Amino acid sequence: VVVVIEGRDTAGKGGAIQAIAEHLNPRQCHVVALSKPSERENTQWYFQRFVPDLPSAGEFAVFTASWYNRAGVERVMGFCAGTDVEIFFDTVVDFEALLIRSGLKLRKYYLDISKAEQKKRLAERKTDPLKTWKNSPVDAKAQDKWDDYTKARNEMFRRTNHTIGPWRIVRANQKKRGRLALIRDLLDSFDYKGKDPSLVKPDRELVFSWSPEAARKGLLAH
Repeated sequence: VVVVIEGRDTAGKGGAIQAIAEHLNPRQCHVVALSKPSERENTQWYFQRFVPDLPSAGEFAVFTASWYNRAGVERVMGFCAGTDVEIFFDTVVDFEALLIRSGLKLRKYYLDISKAEQKKRLAERKTDPLKTWKNSPVDAKAQDKWDDYTKARNEMFRRTNHTIGPWRIVRANQKKRGRLALIRDLLDSFDYKGKDPSLVKPDRELVFSWSPEAARKGLLAH
């Protein structure tokens, strides 16, 4: 299983991943958070650095700072060229389809928060000693570049949402409710022994599949 967790700065990706992984066997579940690519990695096929962390049979991998960095922070912050972004969009669906045809189960989640909620969480990082370590130069520009991130997010959904690899949106202004909604939806998406549908029934007010119609209805923060 491969789970991709994406979202804006302060969306709660780390907390959501911790909630998913904390009760799983660490020998079978691992969290992937790759750092900035090296000079050598910058010369490689873009997806190459993610391949070594893909799971084997019986394993569960959660990606934060996934290959979708190219469609989000790398693009908005100017860490890659426009041609790199276009190549990414032209190839990512094929890459994911290859993984799925090879037997991997892919789930893609985007944690969606409002601009006001992001502002509040950024302010908390400046005053809460348990959160100050999260501050970064990228975070400092999050509010100023809100519209740029919104535009990049919308194009990412439009060009990378596909039948076998759809995006699932989680309304994450309320952290605990958002995490529970994500976990229920994740469990509901699989068939397994002892599954109780009443316990994992997703709250469709909080988690739903992206679609052009959902975008037109303004269901995402903007």
